[in-house]
Amino acid sequence: MATISWQGVYPALLTPFDENEEIDFDLYKLNLEAQIQAGVDGIIIGGSLGETSTLLGEEKKALLLYSKAIVPADMPVIVNIAEQSTKVAIALAQEAEQNGADGLMLLPPMRYKADDRETVAFFKAVAHNTSLPILLYNNPVDYKIEITLDMFEQLLDVENIQAVKESTRNTMNVTRMLNRFGDRYKILTGVDPIALESLLLGAQGWVAGLVDAFPRETVAIYRLAKAGRIEEALAINRWFLPLCELDIHPKLVQYIKLAAKATGIGSEYVRAPRLLLEGEEKIAVQKVIDDALACRPELPEYLHLQNVSNAQWA
Repeated sequence: MATISWQGVYPALLTPFDENEEIDFDLYKLNLEAQIQAGVDGIIIGGSLGETSTLLGEEKKALLLYSKAIVPADMPVIVNIAEQSTKVAIALAQEAEQNGADGLMLLPPMRYKADDRETVAFFKAVAHNTSLPILLYNNPVDYKIEITLDMFEQLLDVENIQAVKESTRNTMNVTRMLNRFGDRYKILTGVDPIALESLLLGAQGWVAGLVDAFPRETVAIYRLAKAGRIEEALAINRWFLPLCELDIHPKLVQYIKLAAKATGIGSEYVRAPRLLLEGEEKIAVQKVIDDALACRPELPEYLHLQNVSNAQWA
């Protein structure tokens, strides 16, 4: 069974659309190439930021195949699985594997608030029906189900469940996971405003959102922090925080797409039921972006630091 290092920065990629709500593959390529050049360590497609709930199955497949044709051979392409039915989740996991995905990000069951026993059974059922490495997504704030430490205990013998996207917004969970499980599960911080704190506490990776607009700054913070150059990481992070707070709003998709438009690697188009921002809300978000761009920091050379991009596979 292949594995992934689960170290470094993994963008939760946007799905760019044109004004007719069709996928803009040229713009997707532009953004993806910016991520690669900035030094990201893998990509995640079809997540919340990718507007997965509005994508058709054939569109998700097209994004996977398109991505695999662009990224370096040693860069993992991870497919998000967020489904209501265990049977459908298994089928999509198997389809992703057949189409060349390198790993899965797996959410608890959608819509139905499964209890702990049901959630563990769901994870086991999917994991036992694919050989792909799995990153569990722990986000009780948005998805109402928390994967507790006791539930992770029950999953210890499921070898391809390898990592967690830690989005409980409680940084203590990083230490709790490390204290209880050591390095059995890799921990990837999933909340941009507390990413640096989580990395300094021991998280090995970062599933990032604002990276979609600011890839170099995101990777620089990660690599500087892991190289022990904390003051430099802190300085960039203090500049970055107002932008990162766009990641924890219900309209994070619209907000981050507006930021990606401002940096020239995205557009603001979304797919209904989402609508374009307008009025005072758009003015307020645009001001956050413009204020940051007006004092965008000059970055130190960082690509040579903590370079795990060539050692993804173990």
